[in-house]
This record gives sequence, structure tokens and C-alpha cells, in this order.
Amino acid sequence: MSSDTGTETETSRPSRSGLSDSASSGPGPTPPDTPTGLLTGSDLEYEHLKNRLFHGVLVAASLFGVVMLALLVLDVATDFYVGLTTYEVSLVDFVTRDGSQQAELAGFRGAIVASVILMLLTTILSFVVGVGTAIYLEEYAPDNRITRLIEANLANLAGVPSIVYGLLALAAFVNGIGLGPILLAGSIGLGLLVMPIIIVSSQEALRAVPDGVRNGSYATGATEWQTIRQVVLPAAMPGILTGTILALARAIGETAPLIMVGALFTNRLPLGPFDRFSAMPTQIYIWAQQPSQHFVHLAAVGIVVLLAFMLTMNAIALVLRSRYETEY
Repeated sequence: MSSDTGTETETSRPSRSGLSDSASSGPGPTPPDTPTGLLTGSDLEYEHLKNRLFHGVLVAASLFGVVMLALLVLDVATDFYVGLTTYEVSLVDFVTRDGSQQAELAGFRGAIVASVILMLLTTILSFVVGVGTAIYLEEYAPDNRITRLIEANLANLAGVPSIVYGLLALAAFVNGIGLGPILLAGSIGLGLLVMPIIIVSSQEALRAVPDGVRNGSYATGATEWQTIRQVVLPAAMPGILTGTILALARAIGETAPLIMVGALFTNRLPLGPFDRFSAMPTQIYIWAQQPSQHFVHLAAVGIVVLLAFMLTMNAIALVLRSRYETEY
């Protein structure tokens, strides 16, 4: 009786080789040569062709931008050289004379001084508000739908065309309050232009500070404001300054907001925020519209001076980032 039971138990157990035996004994379906989902030779050639075409389009687009920029630089350099040689424009006289209706006496000093005052006023108006807003959004504001909506709108405002801010400054400050076309009105328009950029760049700099730095400050008994003021802000300041300088480098070359507020030609040297002015971009624009070729070449010399200012500001931003940025 026991032997019969043992025999039944042994026969009821499946053998480990049962699967291989059944697979080898029966004919069964033949596995395909290529696994399901893989491309055949013709499909691979088609995909490679699409990749090469897409790569070619990207290279062509990049080369188009580089070639156009090179042509513009070449055109400005040619006019600059002709202005220095044929029209005998002296760089020393150019940067030390004020504006004039006579091309032989026209200079760029008033426009340079106006642009420097504009940048100082713009920095004062936008830096404190921009950095303060970034601190609130990153350190204090709750992570809810309203905060995310504000951040999305700030990112969108950073890409709004500059002429929109010029129209806002014209309607609200030049005509609304009655400031008129003065340096303060122009700086308000440029401050509105760069403020979203400063806020977004400051937020990114604050996010780059690790939470471990904050927690270490809290562990020593520091309050939240002490942690922000003495730990977080010093660590994020290189990134904040870099973003601010790059934003100001954009603002110094903007023409549309200044034209909207009425910053047209003036031959007076501005001395304060309530003086009428003509900044470097607007002075170049006015000279480029003149029929005299002498003024056109003066505009080219002014473009070179403006580019020198912009490149200097960008170089300062790179030096600040490379020297003072801390890697965690």
C-alpha cells in the first residue's frame, strides 16, 4: 500500500526537465529571427537619415546666426574704420564732446554720462526690490498654487519685448504722473524691464545653496532671518550679482523703452535724475537716421563704444562668478 502511494507521488511530481523535453519533443512555433520591437535594416537606414537631416538643420540654423552676426560686426567695423580714417573722427574728442547738430563737432560724452546715470538709477530701483522678492518667494512663501502662478508670470515677464515696458513707463510715469522725458522716467522703464530677470536669476542663486548649509545654521541656534542674512545671502551673492550685471548689460543697449519715454537728441550734459537726456542707444539711433554719411560713421563709432561697455560688464560678471562662486 505504501509503495503504491509512493509511486503515485513520484508520478504526480513534474520533472525539472519536463519543459525542455516537451519543447524538444514537439515541433512548436519557430522563434522569429529578430525580437519584437526592433527595427529592420531599412527602418534603421530611415532613422539614420532623419537624424542626419535634423542635425543638418540645426547646424544650418546655428551657422545662419553666426554668419549674420559676423556680417553685422564686419559692417560696423568697416564704418568704424572709415570714420577714423576718411572722416578723421578722433576717439578722444568723440568721448569728450557733447552732442551737436554739426557732425564735425558732435560727441558722445553726454550720452555716456546719461547711460551711466541710467544704470545707477536702474540698479537702485530694481536690485533691492528684485532680490527681496526672490528671498520671499524662495525662503518664506508657501509652496502653493498662488506662488507657482507668480513664479510662472515672472518667467513670462522676463521674455516680454522691451517696447512694452517703454509704453508702460510712458503711460504711467511720463504722462500719468507728469514726470516728462527725464532720466528718472527712463530708469523706471529700464528697471521694470530688468526686474523679472533679476528675480529669476536671484531665485536660481538661492536654490543653489544646499539645505545642509541652512540646517547647520539652524543647529547653532540662528533664527531664519539670521540664517538668510548671514549664511544664505553671502553664499548666493555671486550668482545674484552675475544675474544683475547681465541684466544691466542688456538694459544699457535697449533703445525702444527710451524712445517711448522721449529720450531724443539733446546737446546738454545731464547732471541729475530730473534732467532731459539722450543715452547711447538713442544717440546712435538718431545719428543713423541722418542723411549725412558723416553721422552714419559717427553712429558706427558710437556702436563700438557701446559694445565696449557691454563687453566690460559681461567680463565683470564672469570674473565675479569664477572668483567668488562656491561649489558645494
